[in-house]
Amino acid sequence: MSVFEKASAFLGRHGFSAAGYDVNTVINGLLYDMKTGLAEGNGSKAPMAAAEDMIPTWGMPPAESPKNQKVIVIDAGGTNFRSCLVTFDANGIASISELEKTSMPGIERELSKKEFFDAIANNLEHLKDKADRIGFCFSYAMKITPDGDGEVLGFSKEIKAKEVEGNLVGKNLAEALVAHGWKKPAKITLLNDTTAALLAGASNAVEGRAYSSYIGFILGTGMNAAYIDSDPVAKIAGMKDSAGNPPPASQIIVCESGKFNKLPRSEFDLEFDKTANTPGLYVMEKMCSGAYLGPVACIALKKAAEEGLFTKPVADALLALPKLELKDMDQFFYAPRKTTTVLGAVAAKGTQEDADLIYTILDAFVERSARLAAAIIAASAIKSGKGTSAALPLGIVCDGTTFYKTHNLHQRLVGYLNDVLIAQRHIYFEILTIDNDITLGSAIAGLV
Repeated sequence: MSVFEKASAFLGRHGFSAAGYDVNTVINGLLYDMKTGLAEGNGSKAPMAAAEDMIPTWGMPPAESPKNQKVIVIDAGGTNFRSCLVTFDANGIASISELEKTSMPGIERELSKKEFFDAIANNLEHLKDKADRIGFCFSYAMKITPDGDGEVLGFSKEIKAKEVEGNLVGKNLAEALVAHGWKKPAKITLLNDTTAALLAGASNAVEGRAYSSYIGFILGTGMNAAYIDSDPVAKIAGMKDSAGNPPPASQIIVCESGKFNKLPRSEFDLEFDKTANTPGLYVMEKMCSGAYLGPVACIALKKAAEEGLFTKPVADALLALPKLELKDMDQFFYAPRKTTTVLGAVAAKGTQEDADLIYTILDAFVERSARLAAAIIAASAIKSGKGTSAALPLGIVCDGTTFYKTHNLHQRLVGYLNDVLIAQRHIYFEILTIDNDITLGSAIAGLV
């Protein structure tokens, strides 16, 4: 028997089949969930209620970049907390200065609301009063208010700050900054990293190249998508901003794609979910983002070791592994014979078949991630209604280390998009890579 046959039989026995995640089937489920979330919200506990938040941002990309202005930018991501000053010159060209990076508050232990915002204020001390506007990229689920603040709906990526949920980030941060001796900021604008990526794409047009619309997609520690929807959003019909304006005719929608839950999970997924900080939530994110690929795949390898798929020295070494991260998987993918890596050292204890089997099992998780991520992008493209002109494609701004660095993931994802969008639906797209996209997009949002 071949290694692939053995791996397929083992994975299938535990409810895992990468090929079973048909991209079009997942797209259809996502579109149902997206449309339901836009119409009804996701507060219902009914089995077929929307899982994704589908958050209206009340905003669109500006017609042109800011000029002769400064803005403080905060990027609170999955692991890191970055802050800097962005200055736009007379031509709208941005420059970044005073960049500092530290860890995201709430990673190590549970923080109270006061501790959380005090930690952010401490991280911003080097930027005190250097601009009166702040663009805050807050990469967690939040409800955007008509005036640009953000109410935290919940934390993913294992951030521990339960008391912050339900609170307005901009309002509480402004209060914390004033308590730390700042002048009160004129405005703090909240946005998601996917919105920031989308805004960066819209402001970075190359001469002679134009796009019908934009999508922002992040696949890193977590994962999410944002797109521009031109259909009325039923769940906010009748709402108005502080100036009395109704919702815009078109606006950026943040999906919170990681919450999608209408797809099958393997025994490995279910076992990991019991140990997570958010059991039962962020189902899609736990199946394909960087924070979870390693831990879930580790469960599979250990189960395979228990069930006798490896020689005894390799099985013993796998069962002794304290943890497995995506970087450990990638080191093995790129150099399987390197014995100084976590999995390379394990494989060196056994046969070539052991090494092939480790590789094949792990690669199945990357394949699944590529399929699910492609479905998320494709569903956003379809719902946008744009990209139907070959010479005016959708601009898809992608970011995240998992997207760009995970072995063979990027190539597979683009291959699936070529198939389900261009070949099958004649929806055209171009993947865009923009330097400092999150920082640039957050700066633009802060000055709109």
